[in-house]
Order: sequence, then C-alpha cells, then structure tokens
Amino acid sequence: MKLEGKVAAITGGTRGIGRGIAELFLAEGAKVVINGRTPEKGVQALEEMHAGADAYFIAGDVRRQADVEAFVEGTISHFGRIDILVNNAGGSSGFAPVAELSDEAWNEALNWMLNATFWGTRRALKNMIPRRWGRIINISSVEGKQANKTSVAHYITNKHAIHGLTKAVAFENGELGITCNAICPGAVETDLMTNTGPAAAEALGMTYEQYIQDYAQDAAIKRLNTVQEIAAMALLVASEVGGGITGALLDVNGGTAL
Repeated sequence: MKLEGKVAAITGGTRGIGRGIAELFLAEGAKVVINGRTPEKGVQALEEMHAGADAYFIAGDVRRQADVEAFVEGTISHFGRIDILVNNAGGSSGFAPVAELSDEAWNEALNWMLNATFWGTRRALKNMIPRRWGRIINISSVEGKQANKTSVAHYITNKHAIHGLTKAVAFENGELGITCNAICPGAVETDLMTNTGPAAAEALGMTYEQYIQDYAQDAAIKRLNTVQEIAAMALLVASEVGGGITGALLDVNGGTAL
C-alpha cells in the first residue's frame, strides 16, 4: 500500500493512461479524484473501478482555466487536501505543417497541454507547500524529446515546454518535500489515440494502421507501450521511495527516444 492515506487528482482519468494510473493508485491505498469532460463517462468509470467512497469524479474541460482550478479545489474540498496531482489530459487537433497551422489549432494545443498543466500545478502547490509534501506528475510524450514528425509542431512544442515547467517547479520546491517529474510515454493506443490518430496519420500521408506500425517499429521493443507500464512509473514517483526523483524526464517509450 505505497500510497495509503494519500489523495491523488488525475486529469483525464476516465479512460486511457489516466484511468490506468487511477486504478493503480486506488489499489495502492490512495483516494482518487478523476476529471473528464463527459459526466456520463465519469459515472461509468467510477462504477467500473468499484472504488466506492475512495473515488470521486469532477466534470470539466482542462482547456479552460476555471475548470482546471475547480478540479483541484474540488479535490481539496472533497477529501481535505491534495497530495498528488497528475496532469494527464492533453492533446491537439488541426494537424498541419507550421506554414499552414491555424491559430485555432495552436491556441487549443497551448491550453490543452501547457496552460492546463500550469493552472493545475499552481493551484495544487498552494495546498502542498504549507504541508511540505507533494507529488506533481506531468504526462508528457516521447515527442517532448525530439522533433522528427511533420504536422504535429503544436504538440511537440507544448510537450517540450512542459519539460521546462517540470524542471522549474522541481527546482523551486525541492526543499519543501515536493517533487515534480514528467513521464514521456511512447505511443499507447488509448481512446485519445484512436480519436485523433487518424487525422494525424492523414496529415502524414499514411493510414492510421501505418501510423501505429511506424511507432512500433521505431521502438526497440517493436511494439506500443501499455497503460500499465506508464502507471507503474507514475506509482514510483508518487510514492515515498520516489522522493529522490525530481525534475526528471522519465522515458517509458520502449527505446523510441532518439
């Protein structure tokens, strides 16, 4: 029970990586609050996790500052504090080369990834700092370590920026018992991937199946990563024994990073 007595808040926690982290944290004794845009999916997720009073759902869209702050505040209101924040939700749309990338796609990506991570982290720190303990985990991407794909510059840029924010938060709060790390997964076939992947693949001039296969072939393990592999790393840095890890950009991408 590595997280017994801890309270964790996870954005985008109804499906995919966020859901996997939520389930593992619950199994390790944490109380968990998950976020998502669709109340129906939130209710379904809670029912499927069979967590009872140890899990709670707050609806909201992380692309909106008020919703992110309300999520953190709602966690504190419901369980009394926030010990662990997982900034998991994020994505992009409107895939195109930089010369053709729209303002709408750029600004949506900025809010969906970097700003959402900043808004949530800032609010959570206000609760963590007085108690001198906290864990902030940013779910980034292998694309935050390289730039070798076309038509996803807005995604790549924001993931790189999240790494800078991760290091800055770690530096400012290390003496306060608060760590901040970024996990950099390779491709994981989540709901978000199946929803946005076909458009990204089309922008690259390939089918979705080719797109997925390319990610697998780029990896040393010759397959996609799994949700469980990402969750295992999140558990490590969330735990007491992970307290010496901070400001780190942690690869869980099967050897994909260049």
